[in-house]
Amino acid sequence: TVGEEGLGDLRGVKALFAGPFRQSDRFVSVDGDRYGITNVGVGSRRYRVTFRGPGGHSYDNFGRANPVHALGSAIARIARLDVPVTPRTTFSVGRIGGGTSVNAIATEAWMEVDLRSSDAAALSQLEAGFQASVRSALDEENTRRRNHEPLTVDIEQVGNRPAGRTAADSRIVETTTATLNALSLPVRLDEGSTDANLPMSLGIQAITIGGGGVGRDVHSPRESFDTTDSWRGTQLVTLLAVALAR
Repeated sequence: TVGEEGLGDLRGVKALFAGPFRQSDRFVSVDGDRYGITNVGVGSRRYRVTFRGPGGHSYDNFGRANPVHALGSAIARIARLDVPVTPRTTFSVGRIGGGTSVNAIATEAWMEVDLRSSDAAALSQLEAGFQASVRSALDEENTRRRNHEPLTVDIEQVGNRPAGRTAADSRIVETTTATLNALSLPVRLDEGSTDANLPMSLGIQAITIGGGGVGRDVHSPRESFDTTDSWRGTQLVTLLAVALAR
């Protein structure tokens, strides 16, 4: 599979550019709706954090360090991180899990965290804040329960999408703009996290264009796609391929 979404970590496009595609002149990815040009690749780092402890009975062993409590504290600390609006920098705890029963102290609790920014320095600063939040939560829980076996934590990186940028005056962006104009479609430069991130980071002219139609409530149970005039996206992709082949 292409492995673009979730924990796929751009698996497919990374495999492509580990081989002959490394010598490519240009790269176009088709992703999302409408007709925007994504020429700025938003970098992301993703982590799975696992707190572990001895566990036990919720009543008989009360006082033992609790991985779920440490996880909750870590999430609260991450939620309070201050990030810049420009460059846009974001974070999200996407999944959590752990424990075996309502009346048991968990032996393990985990979360998966997504950190993003189009700016490498801002992303590194966010990553440092995330790491500090996790360590502080661990220390807090262990200090509160210092007379018992301490918790441990494992911070595993499960995704790393490089940031990148293709200049607005590059041939690929100008050609795409001209194609949109020829089709009387709106021109909008945008940023996002797509398959184009990888070639951008290698210095290859790369963009992502929308495939037409209108999507709503992406990544939610209410997600929908309106196919009205979506054929115009196919028209755009076809004509752009011809224009770039010259």
